[in-house]
Amino acid sequence: MASPDKKSFLLRIDPALWAEIERLAAQDLRSANAQVEYLLREALARRGRHVATDPGAPRSGPAKTGRR
Repeated sequence: MASPDKKSFLLRIDPALWAEIERLAAQDLRSANAQVEYLLREALARRGRHVATDPGAPRSGPAKTGRR
C-alpha cells in the first residue's frame, strides 16, 4: 500500500528497463519503487536540483540572492 504522504502515478516503462531497475533494486536491498525514486533523485542532483526527503525540510542547493 502506498504511503499517504507520497504521490502515486501510473508509469509505462519498457520491460527491459524495468527488469534492470528490479536487478539494481535487489542489489541495493530496495524495492523497485524505492529504486526508481532513488534514481530520479540522483538524476536531479546531477542537474543541480535537490529535493528534500522531508516535505517540511528546507531545500538544499544554492541560495537565491534575488540578483539577475
